[in-house]
Amino acid sequence: MKSRRARGEAGSDWRKAAGQPVPDGRDPDDAIEPFAMDWVTTELPQPTRKAHMTLRLDADVHEWFRAQGRGYQTKINAILRSYFEHHRR
Repeated sequence: MKSRRARGEAGSDWRKAAGQPVPDGRDPDDAIEPFAMDWVTTELPQPTRKAHMTLRLDADVHEWFRAQGRGYQTKINAILRSYFEHHRR
């Protein structure tokens, strides 16, 4: 691993990754691992009563979502709901 790092072949480009958009569902290859999802057929949940709470996220995760602009909390909720639905089956 050290030799790969020395050659610049290892590691993640987090700045580049932070600039990537959240999958919008048009490309099924954008499924989040480790579970495969079909974003094309995934629907956002109907608006329901929301619970007000404090959710602690890693700062970089929060900044990345917030940089996506208006509606970032709805995106976080949709991702969590999708994960919840997948594991509830």
